[in-house]
Amino acid sequence: MNDMNYFELFDIPVQLKVDKSALSHRYFLLSKKYHPDYFVKGSEEEQATALEKSALLNKAWKTFQNPDETLKYVLLLKGLLEEEEKYELPADFLMEVMEINEQLMDTESVSTAQLGTRINDLQTEIYEPVKKIIEGYHEGVTTEKELLEVKDYYYKKKYLDRIRRQLAGMA
Repeated sequence: MNDMNYFELFDIPVQLKVDKSALSHRYFLLSKKYHPDYFVKGSEEEQATALEKSALLNKAWKTFQNPDETLKYVLLLKGLLEEEEKYELPADFLMEVMEINEQLMDTESVSTAQLGTRINDLQTEIYEPVKKIIEGYHEGVTTEKELLEVKDYYYKKKYLDRIRRQLAGMA
């Protein structure tokens, strides 16, 4: 049971972009099926299994609701990402982010709206090369090289999200 991944639990193919609307119905059915209240009269083992599956279901649901967490989960599943990994981002990206950070410190020369636009533009720029991979992922067809491009995007986006949060705190 512990070996079951989120996609197996929901009985859907592994994917980088989950259709949330199709998932809602499935989640509701599985929530009912594995709800611990239905196993009150079951054996201790059945109760434990129901509790475990219910918890796994909730974790999977939460992961699938967040596109970044879904990417992270698939990369972890494929062994291409490690928790707390020290990932090295490309120098050109870091230079651009450093420039944005400097402007964040000096908001007199640039408005927060302009910085927000710049961050959004950079977000679009880093998503474009991986868009087809993320939206068209196919188990066994998408290559490890393509997944590593997604990993690079994942870490760049995390960086931009951190700056976006700083910017929101200043507004």
